Amino acid sequence: MKITWILLARLIAVAALTVGLAWPASHPAQAGQRQRIIASLTAEAKALDRSFQAFSADRGRILFSSRPATGKPDTPSCTSCHTADPRNVGQTRAGKEIAPMALSRSPDRYNDMEKVEKWFRRNCKSVLGRACSAVEKGDYLTFMFSQ
Repeated sequence: MKITWILLARLIAVAALTVGLAWPASHPAQAGQRQRIIASLTAEAKALDRSFQAFSADRGRILFSSRPATGKPDTPSCTSCHTADPRNVGQTRAGKEIAPMALSRSPDRYNDMEKVEKWFRRNCKSVLGRACSAVEKGDYLTFMFSQ
């Protein structure tokens, strides 16, 4: 049991460090918070699936651009509001501007775990018709951190 926790801690540290390399160095406190979010999602993903290795920006890109047709008809994909390019400004159905999802364009994004979870809860239900898994969240964030 002790060895499992040691391996899990090492995996979390490696994942946080790996993903941390893509974050702007000009925001070290925010990067640290993002690393904690990724570490938390890594632990959750690993607890649900021992074979979990790492999050994938490619899977995150696929999730972002997919049209699953299982959520609300007026939000068939993330790109319905956020545009196909996450570096661009999006727009809500009510016409309100949404800051770009890409970390390179919105460096203050993704630094508050409560806000991150709040938006995943709302948007996953709207687009997918269900909650996102830890792997989906981690993949999505890894993609946005790379943009």
